[in-house]
Amino acid sequence: MTVPSSPQFHVYDTTLRDGAQQEGMNLSVADKLAIAPLLDELGVGFIEGGWPGAVPKDTEFFKRAAKELDLRNAELAAFGSTRKPGVRAVDDPQVRALVDSEAPVVAIVAKHDLRHAERALRTTGEENIAMIADTVAFLVREGRRVVVDAEHFFDGYRFDADYTRAAVVAGFEAGAEVVALCDTNGGMVPTWVADIVHELRGVVGPDAVLGMHAHNDSGCAVANTLAAVEAGCSHIQGTINGYGERTGNADLLAIVANLELKYGRSVLAAGDGGLSELTRIAHAISEITNISPFARSPYVGASAFAHKAGLHASAIKVDPDLYQHIDPALVGNDMRMLVSDMAGRASIELKGRELGFDLAGRSELLGRVTDRVKDAEANGYTYEAADASFELLLVEEIDGERPQYFRVESWRTIVERSGSRGTPATAEATVKLHAGGERHVSTGEGNGPVNALDHALRQALIKVYPELEAFELIDFKVRILDSMHGTDAVTRVLIETSDGQTAWSTVGVGPNLLEAAWEALTDSAIWGLRNRGVAPR
Repeated sequence: MTVPSSPQFHVYDTTLRDGAQQEGMNLSVADKLAIAPLLDELGVGFIEGGWPGAVPKDTEFFKRAAKELDLRNAELAAFGSTRKPGVRAVDDPQVRALVDSEAPVVAIVAKHDLRHAERALRTTGEENIAMIADTVAFLVREGRRVVVDAEHFFDGYRFDADYTRAAVVAGFEAGAEVVALCDTNGGMVPTWVADIVHELRGVVGPDAVLGMHAHNDSGCAVANTLAAVEAGCSHIQGTINGYGERTGNADLLAIVANLELKYGRSVLAAGDGGLSELTRIAHAISEITNISPFARSPYVGASAFAHKAGLHASAIKVDPDLYQHIDPALVGNDMRMLVSDMAGRASIELKGRELGFDLAGRSELLGRVTDRVKDAEANGYTYEAADASFELLLVEEIDGERPQYFRVESWRTIVERSGSRGTPATAEATVKLHAGGERHVSTGEGNGPVNALDHALRQALIKVYPELEAFELIDFKVRILDSMHGTDAVTRVLIETSDGQTAWSTVGVGPNLLEAAWEALTDSAIWGLRNRGVAPR
């Protein structure tokens, strides 16, 4: 099935408005001003900035955007609603605010389900259609390009198709450039969407620009959008990373990647350059929103091209395309090999190559490493998210020993609480080790025993290895294994460290939190020093 061609294909981003409705997300004006240039760099055609007049923060955004943003590919769109029942559009203050925003494009949400017009707006179906026509006509007279967001379109169409069609036609006849068909409740499936869009296309004619705005409550938002495009829509709306209320909106990144790579449609204004920046931009926006990237996101997730099974690795060693639907580089991502108890020799060889080790033809070494990984994972270790620990294991098997940056004599921690029950506890750790030909004893304090251990280890080593000054522990995860054993259970700790330029992860396993954390902390220091090219002193 081919995608119909149209004079112009619209990619319309709603991250700053609809995406910001996600639970836990709170975008400041500065955040929006930082995200908008990234969307423009990606090559979207429209950026919906918010609802001026209704949300003070969005009113401020449009004022600052007019002065501070220099968009090359996208036009800013202001979002609002049709006039109120019984009020002329010219007299409605919120409609006037859309004009005052100076945005060249205005999107108005309009009820296209008779039930919503009567029950939510408490007006008649006729007045609701008049509200659509009056508001669109007024905005067009004011020189704005108008997009009508046909709210509850699909549910309304399935309830009373004649009424919903009449509302769509009213928007076009009043001068709307686009009518975006909204699956507001997110309950549609692709065949329903395709059938309805195809029927509507027969009513509005081949030149009317229909759009698709999908929510993901049925898990079909991206598929529904592609089905709508196949049926004749040439305007798509979505959010970066699928942000949005409830289960989110259609993920715009997956949509454009599918259209460009699967359908062969050039839909981004930035061309191939935009698509190749997909992963970077997705992660950059995640940093601004302060919502961790979802590793299994299609195309841009850290696990999107990660391979674990030994069978897969054997095939990938011959030809990466055998187990990958695209070349990851097309979307700025990369293939990763995961090392686990499922790994075979091919997995280890490919992972070694990824880390800079040529293990081809070294069957005895590959066998030892494979067996060691499987034994370690049986005892609670995991190397999938701890590349640095796996690399040290590999170095130890290749060289016969781990790099000897220091020799630990002993360590201990003390947690003490004085006074009443509500008094915070204090943590102190003492580390004794040998480095640089001398014995070092250091005591560190922290907001917990692991933090205190981290401080004590650094202080003990910093005079010999000043490079450690740049290292910072940025993440710490604990998992209790075999929890049925209660306090006798095995503990696994994953630590992520950064030197400001790169980040690495290490794993430790032990009978308690502190022993597991100590192993991960020492691995982190050793890998960091080795990666910086520092020789043992």
